[in-house]
Amino acid sequence: MSEIILRTKGLKKVYGKQAAVNGIDLKVERGTIYGLIGKNGAGKTTTLKMIGGLAAPTSGAMEIFGKSGAALGSVRNRVSCLIEDPGLYGNMTAAQNMYAKCLAFGIKDKKYVDDLLRLVGLGDVGKKKAKQFSLGMRQRLGIALALVGEPDILVLDEPINGLDPEGIVEIRDTLTSIARDKGITIIISSHILEELSKVATHYGIMHKGVLVEQMTAEELQERCSMRIEIVTDHPDKASTVLDEMGITKYKVVDKETIQVTERLEDVAYINRELNKAGLLVSKIAVNNESLESYFLGITAD
Repeated sequence: MSEIILRTKGLKKVYGKQAAVNGIDLKVERGTIYGLIGKNGAGKTTTLKMIGGLAAPTSGAMEIFGKSGAALGSVRNRVSCLIEDPGLYGNMTAAQNMYAKCLAFGIKDKKYVDDLLRLVGLGDVGKKKAKQFSLGMRQRLGIALALVGEPDILVLDEPINGLDPEGIVEIRDTLTSIARDKGITIIISSHILEELSKVATHYGIMHKGVLVEQMTAEELQERCSMRIEIVTDHPDKASTVLDEMGITKYKVVDKETIQVTERLEDVAYINRELNKAGLLVSKIAVNNESLESYFLGITAD
């Protein structure tokens, strides 16, 4: 059974009269890459700030590594955050920025710094100053800084936002390496589901401060899988026909639409049987929903 290392119950954060986060129940398993997805303003950053101890909840409860309430302070050092832009010394090299952070942790081992820089793909930048880094390089150095002290949970807020395609690939590869080589649980937010889908193992979808769904990557792919979509004015009668055909993997989506997720090669046969039963089929086709379409569908206003 998977270990839940972070759990929230009714977590809420109110600014003035506005609830930025409104009673969410979040569960994150050890060793996962948990993608928190939502449109801008959905409450992702506020949620991550509360997880990282940068913002106090208005109400609700949070448990990290089995600790809650006042005892949370004893495990805060096991959670590291990169919220918004990384704070870098522009006139210092990547290694110098790392040494400064390491000294604060009492770490003086040059190899430790070199290993972290290699892990995030910055092992060969030499004496190049941080102010000369691309946005992707800055983000990767920020991630390396967040890894100082060997945290068990790494919290990243929109690390791919504003990056070009090459930078996105670099960050994606960096996160995959961290999860694989360090065994660190990563919580990463984004408003781009298509990109998160390339690294995340679990998802939480937020909309207007509410956590509307949580699922695994496999469950998300299943919901967006290939299917036969049937549009008819009598889905109840169509369901009876499907039952008689031995088709069981279907669901009535609304008052005129049925989705079938088996026997995709039998579209013509299914259509014939529906017509024989006297049903008017205005549409029947094999479709699959893109991840972005699914996301937009469940976060529609």
